[in-house]
Amino acid sequence: MCDERAESTDDATNPIPIDPDAPNPRPLHLQVGALALVFVGGVAGTGLRYLIEELFPTVGTGWPWATFAVNIVGAFVLGALLEILALAGPDVGWRRNVRVCAGTGFCGAFTTYSTFALETTQLGHHGAPVTAVAYAVVSVLLGLVGAWVGIVVAGAALRRRGGEVS
Repeated sequence: MCDERAESTDDATNPIPIDPDAPNPRPLHLQVGALALVFVGGVAGTGLRYLIEELFPTVGTGWPWATFAVNIVGAFVLGALLEILALAGPDVGWRRNVRVCAGTGFCGAFTTYSTFALETTQLGHHGAPVTAVAYAVVSVLLGLVGAWVGIVVAGAALRRRGGEVS
């Protein structure tokens, strides 16, 4: 059988699949409202991360506590948020808006892979290769644990509440 989904094209070489049941047939990344939600969440996440980095600056070749903390906390928050939204129902309406603003925008800007990578590299280049490797490994492992704990905590909290999100 062939796929008979409707398609729209920006040009003849770049077809964009359209879901005929969706209220807005444009892909999410091309919707101005979704981009605005990412922007608003991103401004808030970036601002909070900046504040934390300023309050707890890394000194010399010490452990980059601010970046480490925001990445672990951000993984936890994103795990919890996505679990709540997944249990709340399909990714449409307010759930999609919250996911895009708080998940993609806020958590995406609050957490920072680029600073993590830069700090890891600088630790190695400035004579602390063991700290660099430990920082990289512990950050990734605790990030995974943080996301998992966020999922577990949110799921348990919702079950205690009766499993409904309104």
